[in-house]
Amino acid sequence: MSLKRLPPNIWILSICQALSMTASPLLIFVGGLLGRELAPSPEWATLPLSGFILGTACSSIPAALTMKRLGRKRGSYVGFGFALLGAALGTTAAMLGSFWLYFVAATVMGVNMAFAAQFRFAAYESLRDPSDYPVALSVLMLGGLVAAFLGPELGLAGKDMLNAPFGYAGSFLLQGVVVVLSMSLFALFKEPIVTETTSKETPRSLSAIAVNPLFSVAVGASAIGYGLMSLVMTATPLNMHEICGIDLTSTKQVIQGHIASMFLPSLVGGLLMKRFGIGPMLLAGTALFGGMMLISLRGQELVHFWGALIALGVGWNFLFMGGTALLPQVYRESERFKVQAVNDFIVFGAQGLGSVGAAWFLFGFGWNTLIWTCMPGVIVAAAGSIWLMRKERRRVAAG
Repeated sequence: MSLKRLPPNIWILSICQALSMTASPLLIFVGGLLGRELAPSPEWATLPLSGFILGTACSSIPAALTMKRLGRKRGSYVGFGFALLGAALGTTAAMLGSFWLYFVAATVMGVNMAFAAQFRFAAYESLRDPSDYPVALSVLMLGGLVAAFLGPELGLAGKDMLNAPFGYAGSFLLQGVVVVLSMSLFALFKEPIVTETTSKETPRSLSAIAVNPLFSVAVGASAIGYGLMSLVMTATPLNMHEICGIDLTSTKQVIQGHIASMFLPSLVGGLLMKRFGIGPMLLAGTALFGGMMLISLRGQELVHFWGALIALGVGWNFLFMGGTALLPQVYRESERFKVQAVNDFIVFGAQGLGSVGAAWFLFGFGWNTLIWTCMPGVIVAAAGSIWLMRKERRRVAAG
């Protein structure tokens, strides 16, 4: 499918998602710096970032239910409301020098991310041909690359914009401006139409849906990808700088390279899925996670961190894109919101656990043990990928 023939909704969702997702890299960049200045003790410096991630996970089910009740367009504006509130609270917290208000602001911004995550499902519903979803998903995922570089730029540009005790109040103010731009563009989004035939399907219970192996593979791929990526990514800067003594500039460059590797493969990911299938895509992602483990266990020099984090980023992209593209095959139209809600709760919950537990695991058990902990997830993901590949081949052979 030509990119020019994608429905306008896909491009609107892609740009709005890119703007909405700037909150995440902004907090990753600003979070520890401002948190260290405001926190009552250094150990609490990253608590606001953890609040952001857990806010996303805990809001995933309410966000999906809000979409079901209000529709994609009005429901998304509820998310934009949380984004504006979070930016306002962040600006106020930085101006007042209040750590706990900063924690609340980050958590509220995380709530908005649960609504923004629903954009990928709105994209599927906006397509005339479901087989075009991998290409549309690639366009959406590329928005993450824009956000990855725009977010830190907002943090740097707004650092000294306002007269705040420790700076960065202007960073959150600029984030609010970005939210307003996204809201304005989203006015062009057209609510997807559900046909009468699909809307009258009798919904099944979640337990009946969950026994379908496709459900386990789709949700498991995304959750394993997000959980392991979050665990290793969060621990890497601490291990590089605090334990291995690698300078901050090199540490920053490795993380930037990792973020780029998370989203750049989206340029070809959709086409690869249409050409080879979702199963091979998931298996390639699993293999890259295995490669990350091998490189990490070979040593802890700068070159090892570069290789491991690049493999981790590309592997996450393949697993998350593959799991997301597979999920619509699991549910009927009448079941979409509850399945999407459970999927996002599990996926972002895994991300939250990985992020929160990274420092504890690293300092308690060491880098190599942390890497070996990824092995069960890699084995499970590989087994699911191989099962799906065989299923896809049987379907092709049957015509």
